[in-house]
Parts: sequence; C-alpha cells; structure tokens
Amino acid sequence: MVKHEILPTDDTIDEPKVSIKNLYKIFGDSPEAQMDAVRTGVGKVELMDQTGHALGLNNINLDIPARKIQVIMGLSGSGKSTLIRHLNRLIEPTDGEIWIDGEDVMDMDAKQLRDLRRFKMSMVFQKFGLLPHRTVLENAMYGLEIQGVSDKEAKERAVKWLDRVGLAGFEEQYPSQLSGGQQQRVGLARALATDAEILLMDEAFSALDPLIRTDMQSILLELQEELHKTIIFITHDLDEALNIGDNIAILRDGEIIQSGDPQDIVMNPADDYITDFIRDINRAKVVRLRSIVKKGATGTGKTLKGTMSLEQALPHLHAASDGACPVVDRNGKPLGAVTLDGLINALKAPETEADDDVRYA
Repeated sequence: MVKHEILPTDDTIDEPKVSIKNLYKIFGDSPEAQMDAVRTGVGKVELMDQTGHALGLNNINLDIPARKIQVIMGLSGSGKSTLIRHLNRLIEPTDGEIWIDGEDVMDMDAKQLRDLRRFKMSMVFQKFGLLPHRTVLENAMYGLEIQGVSDKEAKERAVKWLDRVGLAGFEEQYPSQLSGGQQQRVGLARALATDAEILLMDEAFSALDPLIRTDMQSILLELQEELHKTIIFITHDLDEALNIGDNIAILRDGEIIQSGDPQDIVMNPADDYITDFIRDINRAKVVRLRSIVKKGATGTGKTLKGTMSLEQALPHLHAASDGACPVVDRNGKPLGAVTLDGLINALKAPETEADDDVRYA
C-alpha cells in the first residue's frame, strides 16, 4: 500500500481541551472483575460469550484540541455514543481518566459536575430533545434558565441565536409545527445560547433528510468560523465526517482504530478495515492538494491553495504547460507543487490484502 506524506498545516498546536486516557467501559453485573481479561486482549465478542458482559470502550486514548471540530465515528455498536456520554459523566467509566482544561472530571463532586454540564458543555441530540409544551423561544431559553440567567437576558440571547440559525419569526411556534431541520436548528440555538465552550453533538444531523443535513453542516461550519468552539461530533457517515472534521477518530468494537487528520486517514489508512471504510468516498471531492504536494517541486501553472480539492485543481493542472502547479498554504507560504500524474494517482482507492490476493490468484 502506497503511503502519502501529509504536510503539516500551519495551525498552532495547543494543549488539548479534552484529554481521554486509558478509558474503559464494561457493561454488566461485575465490570471491574473483567478488567484483567480485557487488558490481556479479550475482545468484545469473546467477553460477551464468556462472561455475559458487553465491552463498550476498550483503552480509549484521545486528545481533543481546543477550537476545533473533533469527529468520532464508526458503525452502529462501535462505542461512539457511549464515548461522548462519558465526557460529562452521563455514563460512568469502568476505568480511566477524562481531563477538561486540566481538571480531572473523575474527581469532580456533584456540584462541580452540575456546573460542568450547565456552563462548560452543551449537548445537541439526534432526536432534537425539544420540550413539546414549550414554544421555540422557550426551548431556546431552557439552558439559560438552568444557568440562572434572568428572563430578560435569556430572551435576548435566545432570540439572537434563533435568528443566527435562520429561525427569526418562528419564536412563538411549537416543535410540532416545525420540520425536522427546523427542530434541529432550535436545538443548535439552545446549545449556542448558553455560550458553552464545548459542544457535544451526538448524531445531531443523522435523522435529517440528505439535503437538510448538508444545509445544517454548512450552518455549523459558518458558525464555527466565527465562534471557534470545541465541537465533539458523533456520526456514522464518513462523508459528513470528512466535510466538517478537523480531526477524525474511527472506532470499531469500542477501540480507536485510527485517528488524526482526515486527509491522512484517506491517504494512509491504518489497516484493511479503514481501507474498506473509505473505499466508496468520492476522492476527487475529498482529497486536498496538501495531501499530494511534492515538497521542493515547482510548476508553471497557476498557484493553487493546499485546501483545494482534486476536482477543483484538475482544470488548472490540465492547462499548465508542464502539467504542474505550485501550491501554497492558507497564509501564502509555498508548500511545493502538484502534478497531473500525481492527481490521477491520488484518485485511485487504496487496496486491501484481499484485493492483492484476488489480483495474484
């Protein structure tokens, strides 16, 4: 399998906002008694067959940077929703550590935990989580009421965020009068109104139709450009993950199989499972020039940005007399050059060992 060098971005590396260390979750009557078996390699299926216990999370280690969108994804049953609910201790771990801004969440008492949930974290749910007997405005104010904000200020802030998500004029309607996309906008406005530093979004757009889902992704990215929240976004959809994620962690059976830069995952899958996972993506739209640039190379074509997709770059490379274009980062710093041959090669999906066996059989 060909490995592609992914050039580092020019983002400043900060201390993680959230740090998850050696996190385990075992569901059952005596989870602590199963820890030695899990640590010595007993997997999810074997643990269930032998002990009747379900292995939800298996030695999760993940640092989540501030002001970025961290996507956690996997198929159904992979542990992604279990993981996000550990961050605010809606689920208690069997073992491990969770640190937020240098504070150990596991050491927090009841009051500290309430404050964490009220002020530092907001959650956006897949099924919207709106109160049916409250108007749109009252739903958007709900988190502020929990925080103890005055009615006047809560109303002002809720109205502001409803307007920002495109729901001005809907304040006095009830959730049952709204479409699914509109209801999810109320949920997003409610979370943003609390001014929490961290947004937990658990399959937030999964219940929406594809076009509405794409629209909600665009709204989220536009708001993030301004707000720079730390967003932890759960999804099972790879296209969604690649569209919004600054970093992606892919889970299988409660374990992180690969995590990091989305471009690195696409260009350098860690194993056959990840290769199969990314096989059907539209590489022309997903792969960025910074992933295939050759350091030190030059070209006669138009100077292109490293964030440009292969699809966008193709006409420029075709027009270049030498089939090569220089590439710069977002600040205009030269990264190298890309070639037409390199672009065509990057369009080919990586192969698994099974593909090799078929070819040489």
